[in-house]
Amino acid sequence: MTGSVDAAGYAAQLDDKRQRLIELLAPFDAPAPQVFESPREHYRLRTEFRLWREGEERHYAMFAPGDKHTPILLDTFPVASRRINELMPPLKAAWQASEALSFKLFQVEFLTTLAGDALITLAYHRPLDDSWRAEAEALSASLGASLVGRSRGQRLVIGRDYVEETLEVAGRSYRYRQPEGAFSQPNGEVCQKMLGWAYEALGERDDDLLELYCGNGNFTLPLATRVRRVLATEISKSSVNAALANLADNGIDNVALVRLSAEELTQALNEVRPFRRLAGIDLKRYDFGTVFVDPPRAGMDRDTCELTRRFERILYISCNPQTLAANIAQLHDTHRVTRSALFDQFPYTHHMEAGVLLERR
Repeated sequence: MTGSVDAAGYAAQLDDKRQRLIELLAPFDAPAPQVFESPREHYRLRTEFRLWREGEERHYAMFAPGDKHTPILLDTFPVASRRINELMPPLKAAWQASEALSFKLFQVEFLTTLAGDALITLAYHRPLDDSWRAEAEALSASLGASLVGRSRGQRLVIGRDYVEETLEVAGRSYRYRQPEGAFSQPNGEVCQKMLGWAYEALGERDDDLLELYCGNGNFTLPLATRVRRVLATEISKSSVNAALANLADNGIDNVALVRLSAEELTQALNEVRPFRRLAGIDLKRYDFGTVFVDPPRAGMDRDTCELTRRFERILYISCNPQTLAANIAQLHDTHRVTRSALFDQFPYTHHMEAGVLLERR
């Protein structure tokens, strides 16, 4: 009951991804991608397990895609961080020994960081009471990790509801709060490489940066040190709150952050309609030279893609190279790809992240 990885086959699967990305970008005369490898094991900082009951014992379980009925039972999970693997056995022992912790527990989520912080979310099909809280507080102390208990309409936090990460870019360390339930990059080592590539691709600028889909400020923090000012947008309230805290924690004061979707910002810049959330921000005072985008898997919608066409430089991080290629096709008549990169966030899967720099022709 252990997970396994095919470390010997890693080079071959990474080369396959490289070839696929080259083929996707070939119509745009893109340069060969710079390839950033992943650690072979213990690279995933967050993961979730269903629980599978056999007799009186509950096991960590995963399922093959498309199969919800044949569990793969796990004691260890080499894909996950060493911290997750350290926490798995004592957490299992704790719920086996406690009715308050195990009763109607059906899912466990781990969120860890390269810095060693950890948060565990326990999900239940029942209300959580004082007996659960008492057991959870003792468990949190023994594991040295924060706990969140979730059930329908209920969320109880023992410790903090976020973890703290430290990432290094170009010799400077940046501290990040990563909230429970919000998106964060799963592969911390590759995330650092992504940040370093984007930092280098942006270069030292004397103008302003527009950032769409900024999340918790993952890219915002290092990129803000390369430009005069940043206007960043994000629609998720929890991510906005985390980004504001991260900016303050790192002493970065040249970023204005607004809770708008990319589509709403497009409307604002096109003067289609005003937004109260932009009160106090004079869009006309910005001298944008570069737009940075890190959109969801669907890529940029057509209007947002057209918006980016206005900029001399488009720095684009993509979790779906298929939609990246579709967006580049829309922009190819005015912008050319001058840099590309492959980031292997998800080894041993077909998923890959890519980055491109597009510059006006």
